[in-house]
Amino acid sequence: MSKTTIRKRIALTATAALFTGMLSVVSAPVAQAHNAVGASTNTAMSVGTTAGLNAGTTGGSLFVSVIDNATTSAASAIAATSTAGCAGAITTGKSKGLLYKDSSSGIAQSATLLAGGVLSLYSCVATAVSFQASAGSFVAAGGAADQTGWEYNSSNTKVWGANITAATQVGALWTAPSTTGTYTVSLYSGFYTNSSGASVIATAALGATPATLAGNITVTVVASSAGGAYDASNSYCRATNSTVSAPSSNVDITGATSFNPNGDDWSIDFALRDAYNANLSSSGAIVVSATNGARVALGTAGATPVAGTSSTVVTTGSGTNSTVRVSQATAGAPITTTVTITWNGTPVCTKTVSIAGQVAALTVPAANIGVQDLSANAGNSVWFSDGTSRNGTFYVVATDSAGNRVATPTSIGTYSVDSATTGTTVTDVTFAAASLATSRSSTSASSATVASHTCSATAGTQKGIKIKFTLANGTVVTSAPFDLSCGDDAATYTASFDKAKYISGEVATLTVAFKDSKGNVANNAVAPGASTISVPGMTLVSTTGSATAILKQGGVFTYTYTVGQTAGKYAAVVDFTAGSTTLATYAKVQNPSYEISTGGDTTTNADVLKSIVALIASINKQIQALQKLILKR
Repeated sequence: MSKTTIRKRIALTATAALFTGMLSVVSAPVAQAHNAVGASTNTAMSVGTTAGLNAGTTGGSLFVSVIDNATTSAASAIAATSTAGCAGAITTGKSKGLLYKDSSSGIAQSATLLAGGVLSLYSCVATAVSFQASAGSFVAAGGAADQTGWEYNSSNTKVWGANITAATQVGALWTAPSTTGTYTVSLYSGFYTNSSGASVIATAALGATPATLAGNITVTVVASSAGGAYDASNSYCRATNSTVSAPSSNVDITGATSFNPNGDDWSIDFALRDAYNANLSSSGAIVVSATNGARVALGTAGATPVAGTSSTVVTTGSGTNSTVRVSQATAGAPITTTVTITWNGTPVCTKTVSIAGQVAALTVPAANIGVQDLSANAGNSVWFSDGTSRNGTFYVVATDSAGNRVATPTSIGTYSVDSATTGTTVTDVTFAAASLATSRSSTSASSATVASHTCSATAGTQKGIKIKFTLANGTVVTSAPFDLSCGDDAATYTASFDKAKYISGEVATLTVAFKDSKGNVANNAVAPGASTISVPGMTLVSTTGSATAILKQGGVFTYTYTVGQTAGKYAAVVDFTAGSTTLATYAKVQNPSYEISTGGDTTTNADVLKSIVALIASINKQIQALQKLILKR
């Protein structure tokens, strides 16, 4: 029977099937993960399992053998089999000159191949299929990729396989053109099954394209390889203190520029690739070096290598999915180090990281020390107004030997007051667990611990208080001595302006200072309460006082005003007598006075007349003196 007759019968059968509704279509392709070039094994096919190829479908993926044929002969092909389910590893397929293959297996694949190279293709199908290429050639019948009953076009750019009705492993070899450029290699499936159960092509020509594009590879053919050398665009390096199993970013973790806590090592994870995104040679020389005596160790990303004992590590490897562990040079000592990684002499990564030391000093900032209420120990969170809502009366800042702030959780040590420095006025100092420093950033309020001192019923100042921090290893760090004060609630107040006279447009400051009933500075724990303040001729800009505000350091509230344009003499009204019960009992309304002028020449007519009279009197005196002088002569 001639080919022409065969084609006509196929077309007639397919046409009849269309009209009788007996045709079926293969399911749409489902792309699967593909092994990368350099892998020791090809992607296995196991149709019928959720984790396997196509998750139960056939004809949904096109694969390329990523194993290189090191011989000078053509690449080996995948022999077509009728093994049910296409199960088993693909071990016989090898490609030649394959430089790069992406991780997909669907219709948007990409690969890079040397001119004249050979791709070993394979798939699992359940219907007749066709391998097709825009150029190059498939091995013709009788060659290594001969599929029984398959046919080729005259240029060997297309090959068709029929009589496939069950999951079957198929393969072909495609030889790239010797001319560089971009080409496509495709797999088509989705032939129709006729009433006799045979897969047929629903066209008049045997070489027609089937219904479904199951796989498509855009192949870039190059004259020479650009692989084997480090390529920054495909490589990764990041600083982290968390487990990362596969580096895929150059973005350091948040806070990589700050200090890790004492004893908390850094990890620098990296993955080195060439221009084709392939792993570098495993015979490459990797050198890791760190400045300032930091210790480094090399291992696998996602795992923690044993801490290093040297500032330099030299080894052989590809730098694939690797990590560098960075440790302090001396336990407990702060360090900032720059870690440099090279591969075959080429710098591939540089990271600067820091590790804080153990607590070496305690500082109590004078600007944050508040006056505690009598017979109290809580303090007030409003005193700090730092957004942390921690009650207390003063800050304690812990730093290492380099001055870096150190977080002080209970796991590294405990705070206490030197009991020898307390007395009858300040009897104790407490540190709540929720008030301990949790941050190492000097810009964060949480990098300071909030403390609160306990006062007796007597106002006064306890001098020479000292705070201690006892480290887990028993080392005790003590602060310099400082003073803590105790005072009763505000009972009286005075109000005054910073100047007696103002010119329009100037800025004026009103200060209200509070004392307790014994004349001591009032505490910074209990709010004085509501007030009524009127300042004629001025506009309020800002204030530290309100109905709920507590006094600032020195027991004061301050109010800032801009001076208006109306000249005159004024008196303000500052009334806190409706505030606390104590103020209502002892305080009096204050009326500080001030004067406003508009500036420029303020001379009056009276001033001018007075000046004229004085001038005439002066002239008369001079004339009289001159007359006496003449008469004497």
